[in-house]
Amino acid sequence: MAKNITIIGAGIVGIATASYLRRDGHAVTVVDMRPPGEYTSFGNAGILSPGSCVPQALPGVLSKVPGFLSDPLGPLAIRPAHFLKALPWFLRLVAASRLSRVEQIADALRPLLQQTFDAYAPLVQHAGVADMIRQTGYVVAYSSRAALARDALPWKLRRDRGVVVEEIDSAGIKQHVPQLKGEYEAGLYLPEQGYVTNPERLTKSLAEQFLKDGGQIVQRKVLDIEVSPEGPRKLVTDAGNMALETLVICAGSHSNEFTAKLGDSVPLEAERGYHVTYSDPQFTLPMPVFLPQQKVFITPMEMGLRIAGQSEFAGNEAEPNYARADVLAKQMQQIFPGISNVDSTRWMGRRPSMPDSLPVIGPASKMPNVWYAFGHGHIGLCGGAPTGRALADLIAGRTPDVNLVPFSVTRF
Repeated sequence: MAKNITIIGAGIVGIATASYLRRDGHAVTVVDMRPPGEYTSFGNAGILSPGSCVPQALPGVLSKVPGFLSDPLGPLAIRPAHFLKALPWFLRLVAASRLSRVEQIADALRPLLQQTFDAYAPLVQHAGVADMIRQTGYVVAYSSRAALARDALPWKLRRDRGVVVEEIDSAGIKQHVPQLKGEYEAGLYLPEQGYVTNPERLTKSLAEQFLKDGGQIVQRKVLDIEVSPEGPRKLVTDAGNMALETLVICAGSHSNEFTAKLGDSVPLEAERGYHVTYSDPQFTLPMPVFLPQQKVFITPMEMGLRIAGQSEFAGNEAEPNYARADVLAKQMQQIFPGISNVDSTRWMGRRPSMPDSLPVIGPASKMPNVWYAFGHGHIGLCGGAPTGRALADLIAGRTPDVNLVPFSVTRF
């Protein structure tokens, strides 16, 4: 039976969810204070990786944190003013890093993300932007065989779950990505993976098609949710109230602000990431490159070459610290000496990160007309369409083809 559904959030997860719900014939309205794709979905690394089933925290993570924090070029920063507020989240992160839990998380993520290309296909074909999805594979480059050996666990976790991972030597790296001139002794090639040529344009294109298909997008700031004993009944916005029947929360790093009003306390952190995009680098790459020792992806995009990475914890409201982006720029100069930085741009976004690396997908615990789809952290682009399809199945009373129990909000 068709429903009137309101979605808070116009990022890739919200728009993909809206698209799948509209395909089922529901009346769908998306509400966001920004236009589609102009918040976190704007500036990610663009990677579509069905193999991204490895959680952020692995055994021994706690011992690595001091080294990350003391390295000015390191991948992690925590602002002192935010440390105490984030401490409970980090304690949960460490608890989720024991091997048995890591195996469970990987088991849950792989079936969801394995659908990445399949779930995007009908959406991008319908919107006429299938060419934005590239399944080229990507290369992982290590400076030494010893460095690759130290990362044996995450690659074993992937291989054990059916991800194709091919070992290559320095010659293989150069064969796949001849533009990569540094000394890389060992590497991997993941042929099933890929990328999006412009994450913002992808989100906007799907949003435009959603509008053509009869959906609605309302640009408003949601201030509050009026809740009755039967569930939420109104959104209070900066442009008046909006009546509610069925509500879906896809509000990224702000999602827990809304779930708290609905009886669900969720440990969600705004894990900030940065990028630098080089609009005229004087060369391009045939596929993305992942450098795990620096923890950065370099992705060829229609607007240039982008390096993305960094994990900074400072909350939602603090101003960007573009020194973190400058770290990426320094690394880019080391990787590609002499790269042209003419018209390069810096950006910061807020990943909605859960301490166990599992998004929240499914019904609210206390409100029968509320559904959740948020907390994807580093896998929002990969998980956007699979999440939207799975949630549409749930709302329609169909059984999703992926087990969503591990993603339930009740796990907390």
